[in-house]
This record gives sequence, C-alpha cells and structure tokens, in this order.
Amino acid sequence: MRTTAPLNRLFFKLLIGFWLCSSLTIALVLMLPMLLQSHDRAPLEARLQQALHQVVEDIQQSPDILTSDKLYQLQRQYSKRDRPLRIYLTNDDGQVINSRKVPRSLRQFLLMAEDAKQPISHQFRNELVFGPLSFSVNQQTYQVYGRVPASHPRPWFLYFSENKLLTATIAILFSGLLCGLLAWHLSKPLNSLKHCANALAKGDLSHRADKTTISRNDEIGQLAQAFNSMADSIETMMLNQQRLMGDISHELRTPLTRLKLSLALARKKGQDTTELSRIEYEATQLDDLIGELLTLSRVTLNASEVRIYTELNETLSQVLDDAEFEAEQQHKQLHIDIDEHLAFEHYPKPLCRAIENVLRNAIRYANKHVNISAAIKNKQVVIDIKDDGKGIDEKELSAIFRPFYRPDNARDRISGGWGLGLAITQAAIQAHNGDIKALNNKPNGLHIKLNIPI
Repeated sequence: MRTTAPLNRLFFKLLIGFWLCSSLTIALVLMLPMLLQSHDRAPLEARLQQALHQVVEDIQQSPDILTSDKLYQLQRQYSKRDRPLRIYLTNDDGQVINSRKVPRSLRQFLLMAEDAKQPISHQFRNELVFGPLSFSVNQQTYQVYGRVPASHPRPWFLYFSENKLLTATIAILFSGLLCGLLAWHLSKPLNSLKHCANALAKGDLSHRADKTTISRNDEIGQLAQAFNSMADSIETMMLNQQRLMGDISHELRTPLTRLKLSLALARKKGQDTTELSRIEYEATQLDDLIGELLTLSRVTLNASEVRIYTELNETLSQVLDDAEFEAEQQHKQLHIDIDEHLAFEHYPKPLCRAIENVLRNAIRYANKHVNISAAIKNKQVVIDIKDDGKGIDEKELSAIFRPFYRPDNARDRISGGWGLGLAITQAAIQAHNGDIKALNNKPNGLHIKLNIPI
C-alpha cells in the first residue's frame, strides 16, 4: 500500500482547511474598514487647498478676529448658497476655538489628520472634511479645517463596514459556507465507505469503494483500499466456503447411495428388521439434508442460472397450485393477490424455491388464513406473505434466516426441519440484490416481506 505524503495527510488537510477558512473570514472582515478608508481618503485637492489659503490670508490680514467675538461668526463669511463652507480653527492643543459644538465627523477627522501628518480630505456619509493648513499669528500656531456638504457613490460592499451586525452575519455565513465545503469534501468519501460497509453487512459481497475514494492521497484513500482488500478476502472466503459445502454434500451422496443400495439388497433377501427400517429412515433424512445443502450452495453461488424477463404469476404458477392444494388438505385458506401483468427480470428456480419455502411454513403454522400479495412499489417488487399463526419472539426475527437456526419457542421445533428453508430463501432473494425481513402481525401471526429491485 502506498505511503501518504505529509501534506496529503488528513491531519494537515483539516488543519489547513480550517486555518484558511478562519483566516479568510478574518481578513475579509478586517479589510472592509481599510478599503473604506482608502476609498474615502484622498490627498487634498488644489481647489480645497486654495479655499484654506484664502481663509488663512484673511485671518492674517485681520488678526483681531482671533481675539474678538467675530471668531464664532467666521464661518458665515465663507458660506455660499450652493455649497456652504464651514471653517474650524484649532490651537496648539488641538482644541476647536471657533465653535462651541464640534461635529462628530470633525473629531474623527482630527485623529485621521494627526496620523496622516499631511493635509488630506476624507469623505464621510454626506460631507467632505479637509485640512489642516497650519499658520501663525502673534507667535501662536493654528490649524484651519474645512467642511462642506458632499456625497459620492461607493462600491456596494463598502456599506457593510458601516453596518456591523450585517457584516458579522455575512462573515458567519461565509465561514459556514467554507466549513460546509470542507465538511462535504471529507464526509462524502466516508459516507461512500459507510454505504459499502452496510451493503457488505447485508450480504452484497461484490460491493466495493468507488475509484474516486480510492484515488485520494490521504488516510481516507488508504482506508478505502484496505476496505476493498478486506471485501475481496471475505468474498473469496465465503465463495470457497459455499463451494466446499457443496462439494462435501455432493461427495456424501456417493456413500449414501451405496448405503441405500445395500438396504435394498438386504430387503430383497428377506432381511426386513426394525433396525433396517430405522437405518433406511435415517438414510432418507440424511439424503434430504444433503439435498437442502446442495440447494443452498447452488442458490448462494447462483450457479447455472440465467435471469429472464417474465410474469411473476407464470413463474409461481406451480408453486401456488401446490400451496392451494396443501392448504385445502389442512382445511386452511390461501388468499392470492398478484397482478397478472406484474413482470420483471429474475431467476425463476431460486425465486420459486424461496416463495415455496415461506408459503409452506405459513400454511403449516397458520390457524385458518394465509395471504400472499405482490406489487410494484418504489421501483421494487414487494412480495408479502402473512399467516395468522403464533408468530415468533421479536428478538429472533432477524435470526431465523441463518442456516440451521430454529427458534426456541419454535414454530419450527415440531416440524422436524433443519432450519435451511429460510436460509435458502434469503440466499435466493440476495441473488436478486433484494432483501427479506420478518415481522410479527398484530394481534398474531408472522409476516415475511421480500423486496426485489427492478
């Protein structure tokens, strides 16, 4: 098995994935104010600088303005109807000396201008603030700032910087999207492996992890390769086991045939004793058991069978006729509800044997009524066989399909069977890629449900 490069390891994929996710989210959130600042801040334009120079010249020509009540009326001198200009003067301490109420935008701009260390302009939501221009009067240094109503369009994404709640919501959604993509990238192959494991547990030994999962260069890809190797070993082992069981059963037929021939010769010579009768009975039972084992082996290996497309009624005609006759002999009623036109591709002999085994059990243990129905539901042929007998314990419902298993309470204990009938049925249904399960009816009885995909 190939080794995994350090950067292809799942640990590093998780680390890099979540690190990039958090880093991108933080970077986008932090970049919005920076983008807004770079978009709204600009060097001082010549016309705005000229306006500030004009204010400085006027003050230097009339320095008494700085020491009289006219200081608070300074703004009106430069106002225009179409675009009023507001002037603000600050002293060395950074205090505004010509306005009792300092706008919030100007307070923010004072901090920006101090950091910029050169005259700038900044666009706020509906006004433009610019400056400062330094000048001296009477050995005192002052700075002059301007503010005019103005607005200009912004890129749509810059509005998020002013709405913190919306920005936080978008950041959460964006990080959730990135984490979701990472989780999908990791969970998809794991779900595929889970599906393969479930299929293998249900008896589909041919199921394998897909090529996309195997081609991954991380631990998940190695896990998929290990899973396929395990599945190959299990399939080989099970097939060898089934072939061995079939071969042993077949080989047992030869000495059993000789035993029956010896019994026949002994009877022909007039040696008819109780012991010989018992030996013949046990030989017959052994022959029947070997026949069941061979049937189970053939159905499991699906040997010498070809799927054909035909109607279910035609396939089961002989089985249903025999079941009706058997039910009549036991004074019971068999109710059949199968659509005459229900047809699909299937293995006729294994399917007949599967239905026959279930039907005979149902007739044997029913009180009065047995029902068999078949219909197509959700692209599956669903066959239901119900009886009104005693049923079985809930804990044994899934175990009755195991070879040689007979329930403790047993519907099967008095039958003299070997517990192979329902195992053969399950093998036949699994050969059709279907499934079978047992349910207890209410108030009593057993319900066998067979699902065969079409």
